Amino acid sequence: MAKRDDRLTVKDYKGAAGGWGSMKSLARVLPEERIGPDALDTLRRQNKPEGAMCVSCAWGKPARPHIAEFCENGAKATAWELTSLRNTPDFFQQHSVSELREWRDHDLEQAGRLTHPMKYDAATDKYVAVSWAEAFDAIGKRLKAVDPKKVVFYASGRASLEASYMYSLMARLYGSHNLPDSSNMCHETTSVGLKNATGSPVATIQMDDYEHCDAIFCWGQNVGSNSPRMLHTLKAARKRGVEIVTFNPLRERGWERFADPQNPVQMTVGGSTQISTQYHQVRPGGDIAAILGIIKIAVEADDRARAEGKEAVLDHHFIRQHTVRFDEVADFARNADWDDLTRESGLTREAIEDAARVYLKSKALIAVYGMGITQHRYGMDSLYMLVNLLLMRGHIGRPGAGPGPVRGHSNVQGQRTVGITEKPELAPNDRLKQLYDFDPPDWRGWDTVESCRHVIDGTCEGFIQLGGNFLRATPEHKKMVEGWSNLPIQVHIATKLNKSHLSPGADAWLLPCLGRLERDMQESGAQVVTMEDSFSHIYGSVGKAEPASPYLLSEPAIVAGIAKATLKDNPNVPWDAWVGDYGLVRDAIENTYPDKFSNFNERMFEPGGFWKGNPAAHREWNTQSGKAEFNVPRALNARGFEDREGRFALVTLRSNDQFNTTIYGYHDRFRGIHGTRDVVMMNKADMDRLQLRAGDKVTLESDADDQVARSVGGLQVVSYNIPEGSIGGYYPELNVLIPLEHHALESHVPAGKSVPVRVRPEQ
Repeated sequence: MAKRDDRLTVKDYKGAAGGWGSMKSLARVLPEERIGPDALDTLRRQNKPEGAMCVSCAWGKPARPHIAEFCENGAKATAWELTSLRNTPDFFQQHSVSELREWRDHDLEQAGRLTHPMKYDAATDKYVAVSWAEAFDAIGKRLKAVDPKKVVFYASGRASLEASYMYSLMARLYGSHNLPDSSNMCHETTSVGLKNATGSPVATIQMDDYEHCDAIFCWGQNVGSNSPRMLHTLKAARKRGVEIVTFNPLRERGWERFADPQNPVQMTVGGSTQISTQYHQVRPGGDIAAILGIIKIAVEADDRARAEGKEAVLDHHFIRQHTVRFDEVADFARNADWDDLTRESGLTREAIEDAARVYLKSKALIAVYGMGITQHRYGMDSLYMLVNLLLMRGHIGRPGAGPGPVRGHSNVQGQRTVGITEKPELAPNDRLKQLYDFDPPDWRGWDTVESCRHVIDGTCEGFIQLGGNFLRATPEHKKMVEGWSNLPIQVHIATKLNKSHLSPGADAWLLPCLGRLERDMQESGAQVVTMEDSFSHIYGSVGKAEPASPYLLSEPAIVAGIAKATLKDNPNVPWDAWVGDYGLVRDAIENTYPDKFSNFNERMFEPGGFWKGNPAAHREWNTQSGKAEFNVPRALNARGFEDREGRFALVTLRSNDQFNTTIYGYHDRFRGIHGTRDVVMMNKADMDRLQLRAGDKVTLESDADDQVARSVGGLQVVSYNIPEGSIGGYYPELNVLIPLEHHALESHVPAGKSVPVRVRPEQ
């Protein structure tokens, strides 16, 4: 384990996103992984037709790629997977699980790639090596002995379409419908809210729409850290004169300016491209009020224009033909009080009017958003308001216009497409019954929050992870660790060690798998896997790197091994044939979803991927009403808790040296915070009110109305440009402060972007 050094250094970063800062960051991280020629070759092919699809974010892969079609975080993710560091059985003989539990996230993964299947030995408190046959046989016997309805099958967003299809089928054949995934953690509000409002649970736009828009509005998404390749698209839009209006509590460097590492002029003279033409620092959850202000201005402008016999401001033809409940939203906006809107949004009326001017002159508007919209108690209302804004001027179903949610994990959207869902209405049960001659579960399974409830109360009897770090990512961390340690069965399919593996229950296995970027040789030869991006495009991915260990199995092979050891024989499910040739799995996916995957094997290497289609993009609305639906919000702020003296809204954040729970290092370059993640970012006025100075240590305490004690201490104060009454801190370390029931009401996404806390100075 690396020597721990938590000395905080804060230095304002003057550079743009990208540029030499990215190059220096890679120069620091890549040598630590001791990468070889395989990693460099993978980066050369990354995100290109017939290349290797990035294991980081889900931004689209262009048909005409750049010379280097990867970003800083994508390169870090590639190096992290193709590291030459190895975590062998000897490592586990040297370190007990109790010891490893105290290691930092970074150090656990930095131990290297797992090389052998392992089983936890409670007598020695260590993981010990076992054979694959022993592991599958023991797992199968244990799963047969418990209630399938009480076993969770969790999937990380990195697993391929092939592995995900096999995994979801295995769960249903077993008798479980508990299939939560990374979407439950982050973006489920999109899946539920967009489905309700437009009939489609995903973006209606494609990447080409960015070439046809004349305005881009952005909410709660950190482009510089979470989807840096998008900056090339934004730069091209700005070059065309597109106005970009950003709403975010923190000023994130990627939304301010970008230096293109592939532009010799910018790299030579230090220039950059301004990205946002307006930047509005809303209060956490204040997007509802900000958008309502724009809607109010637009509705009242339309009222005046029509009263004066002038051309209407809103698209009334579209509204009449394609929508319902517009009048309810228009009346709500007319009656909205500006004092309420400015208080709840944290913006001045003039700032909202500036944004409205861009909206009113736009002919093709794209609405970009991320977890700053979805991860609130009333996240659904924020999303509905965003859709309302688009519908009023017909900005869905035309070139260059529509909602553009930016997904996190590289295939999290695709997993839902091929059956990773706890909702029976989204599962192709009739087709599965016909193809595989069984009765799929028709009951609603457990999502992320419900799975946590059952882990905590002890009714969950088994937890299988296809990748991911569920325990570290979830809220209510203290109770979750206690419940996790009592799970009768844990099965972790993983490439590296993480915190989820270190609170084992009665029986726990670590099953190391091939990474997507590695060569996958099966009976029919080298295999290809596929995934889906944020634009609903499907791509093939070819891994060519040498596997980290000869003992690794692919994810499909591990799923099949567990399935064969657990399930009754079913002649309609050819597990061995599927493992031998993933093309047969793609045939099965096509047979299950013929409307989305026709000619799957023939189309998977189309440049730019093939589009699975989206009815809402053609103004076909598969909603209850048969039309796109306007919705009135339940509150003017999405936080779901009241302002109170001494109460702060905590925004949990990722650094640019991080992807989800994977911590690459301790250099949050854009925010100028180095050396530690144990910090809290505070407005200077709030610091003065609490008589705090930069560097002072504080404890954050839960201020939720459930009166449960939750706290994180030893956090150093950093003076930061964040709205008063709001503070920022890093995820996943501050998940401890999030109550399990503090989630988006309908979608059950943990509300990590506005958590009620108090700040207590330490002596």
